[in-house]
Parts: sequence; structure tokens; C-alpha cells
Amino acid sequence: MAELHDLTAAEQAAAVRRGEVSPVDLVEHYLDRIARLDGELGAFVTVTDEAARVQAKEAERAVRSGAPLPPLHGVPTAIKDLALTAGVPTAFGSRALRGFVPVVDASVVTALRAAGTISLGKTTTSEFGLVPHGETDLGSETRNPWDLTRSAHGSSAGAAAAVAAGLVPFAHAGDGGGSIRLPAGACGLVGLKASRDRVFAGPLPSDVGGLAIEGAITRTVRDAALALDALAVANPGALTVLRRPAGTFADCAAAEPGRLRIGRYVRLSTDAGADADAVAAYEAAGAALVAAGHEVSEVELAVEPSFVDAFVVLWAVTAAALPVPAEREPLLRPVTRWLRDRGRQVGATELVAARAAVETVSRRVVAATAGYDAVLSPTAPFAARPIGWFTESGDPEQEFDRAVEFAAYAPLQNATGQPAISLPVHRTDGGLPVGVTLTGRPADEGTLLRLGAQLERELGWHRHTSPMWRS
Repeated sequence: MAELHDLTAAEQAAAVRRGEVSPVDLVEHYLDRIARLDGELGAFVTVTDEAARVQAKEAERAVRSGAPLPPLHGVPTAIKDLALTAGVPTAFGSRALRGFVPVVDASVVTALRAAGTISLGKTTTSEFGLVPHGETDLGSETRNPWDLTRSAHGSSAGAAAAVAAGLVPFAHAGDGGGSIRLPAGACGLVGLKASRDRVFAGPLPSDVGGLAIEGAITRTVRDAALALDALAVANPGALTVLRRPAGTFADCAAAEPGRLRIGRYVRLSTDAGADADAVAAYEAAGAALVAAGHEVSEVELAVEPSFVDAFVVLWAVTAAALPVPAEREPLLRPVTRWLRDRGRQVGATELVAARAAVETVSRRVVAATAGYDAVLSPTAPFAARPIGWFTESGDPEQEFDRAVEFAAYAPLQNATGQPAISLPVHRTDGGLPVGVTLTGRPADEGTLLRLGAQLERELGWHRHTSPMWRS
């Protein structure tokens, strides 16, 4: 081990339990890296260094006491700026809500703390998580640790940038239309979007279409499984309870998948099209799956362009419903105001029709892929875009059009509610990571974790780190 941040979250937790690494040393190591590197990277909007140091000392005393320890005891993390965090400024990536300090924690914050983690602060997100980049009016756009002229993407931009730069071993994130998978793919990380209702997301209500799910961005599949174990805990307020695998999700990541039937597609029936780098990643993953003994075949999905139109209606209505005080509306970014205006024009009949259209396509997709254990596709149509690519026109409608273009593959799994995991299987000639996505059957994260861990062993992406890693 050269540096503490070379350890994965799982390795850090094990080292803390054995008394080989102190939670205080871990927290100080990462706080030092944040202080030195984040001014250039822009992954954090708030650093809670004092609270983290207090929690680290408490965690160290617990280790010394010999008391039973939670699974991620003493492991640092960070919380996306969309999650309520008591006593910590939570602006939802928006200048309109700057200064808001919640008095309660989101359930995911409570769950991560109960698992033993120590939050170092809040990570950047696009305003209300509405677009897949990290540009806000709270600071400069979050940059990609693999190339600081490129976007970390989003909306969980800060989470991905922080993990890829070695500022935290894993980070909380959320995904309503690709916001875990897209930045994970762009930053060379693992991004697991769990099944709908797998993680309780109170106390705030869900979005109009039930699209968003809480999760984490990690370096390894095992860390993704540990994070899901921490987040997917029983809650008395849950309206839906999904079946769980025998044992833990971490157990799934440690097991062999057996021979599986894998479908794959690189083109949807929408306007989505992958460039040469995305196709290269897709082919590399397909070849690795075949080499591992799996049966891989093409699948065609009936996803009409009207699906995108209907999804955007749900997205716009969700934006319109955000509780922004009227007097602070002018502080919103142009793309947010544009989406809210669009959402306010949607009548009840159009909203019901949009939900019906999304649900109809979702049912067709789930039925068409029911015979496969997993389905392979690109995570995004291309590698990370240059800083400012989304907003260079100055036109909010064009910004959103580019958001739809970059997120072309991702929203389908939010609509169906299926679990999906982005894996960084390839790098461009210029060294940028490119991810692929494996989508599982409804409520079957276990197969994805077994399969993803197998690919990780074969392709070894966790051994490749960004240029900022050694800074």
C-alpha cells in the first residue's frame, strides 16, 4: 500500500476493524487531499471538516472499546447536495436555495451514518439534478480527474470526481435519468443504479414518474455491493418492499455468476447512436463476456422516439413542482427556468398520457428482455465532453437537447425500474474512460453484482487511476 486512498472502501473497513488503520488517519488523509486538490477539481460544495474530525475520534474510540462495529465503520464518504443533511447547508445545486440548512436528515444520510461512514461534506450536482453535467451558479463546472478540460458529467458530478481523484473512497449519489451511471462511466468508476424502491428515499416525496433512486459511485463492484447493503435497509415508511438475495449484496459480489444468457444492443429505435469509442467499449465488454463463457446475442428493443418525448414531459413536470419560492425564481439557471415553464404548460390529460406512454414502453422492454439474465448496452454515446459543451450556445433549450443526447441510453432503466450498473471497461486513445451498462431483471441486483465482479477481475479497470490520483 503506497497511500491510504489506494485502499478500496471494503479494504479500509477491514483495516479499521483489525486496528491497522485509524478512522482519524483516514479522515485527515482525505481532508488534506480535498484541501490540496479540490480547488482545481470542484467536487465539493461544502466540506464538513470539523464534524468529520469529531466523528472520526468517536469511531476510533469505538474500535478501541471492542464493541461490535457496523460494516463500514470509520470509512469516509460524501453526500450529494440533493440529500437533506441536518445542520449542513444543502442548496440542491441552486443559487436560489443557497443558505438553506435542513433540520432533518434524508433517510439515505441516516443509513450511511448507521453503517459507520463519516461524511466529509456535500458534493456538487447540477441544479436539482436536472441535467447531466456539473455546472452550477455556486461555482465552476466540476472537472474530470482524468482530464481537467473535460466534464465529470452528472448530475452526481462531484461524487464521481471525488472518487476518481481519491478524495473519498466512495460517495453517495442519485440517479433519475442516468445521474449515477453517466458520471461513473465518464470518470472510470462503477455506478450501480438499484431497482426502483430498493432504497427508501424519504422524507421528501418521489418524483412524478418514480424515476429516481438513491445509490453510490464506487471504484469497485464489491464497494458498490457494500454501499447497497448500507443503503437498502428496512424502513417502516416504505410503501414497497423488494425481495432481497439470500445473504447480502456483498455476498453476491463475491460469488461466481455461472453461465448466463446475455442480450446486447448498441442502437435503440430512438435517435441514439454510439460513436467509435462507445462502440469499442461495447465490443470489448461483449468479447469479455463471451470469453468468460456466457452466451451473448443481439436483442432489439422497441423504443420509439415518442418515449423520449413522454419522459421529458415527466421530467419537466417534476422540475415545475420543485418548491422554489417565487421571489427566488429569477436566481434559477436558464435551463431550470425553461424546464419549469415547460412543465407548467402540461395539463392533467397530457401528464397521464405521458405516464401511460412511458409505462407501455417499459412493459415492452421488460418483456422483450425477460429471457436474458442481463443486457449489455453503452452507458453514453460518447466519452466525456469538454467543459462548457452543454452550455456553450447560451440557449437553455439547446442545453437540454444536448443533455438528452448525452443521456440517450440511460433513462430507459429509470423508466422500467430495472437495476443497471455502469462498468468502465475501456479507455479512448486519449486516455478517457468509457463505460458500458449491464441491465438486470427487475429486483435482481445480485446477478449484476456477480457478473460485474467477474468482468472486473478479467479486465482490471480498478487498477487504472486518474492522473490526479498520485497528486
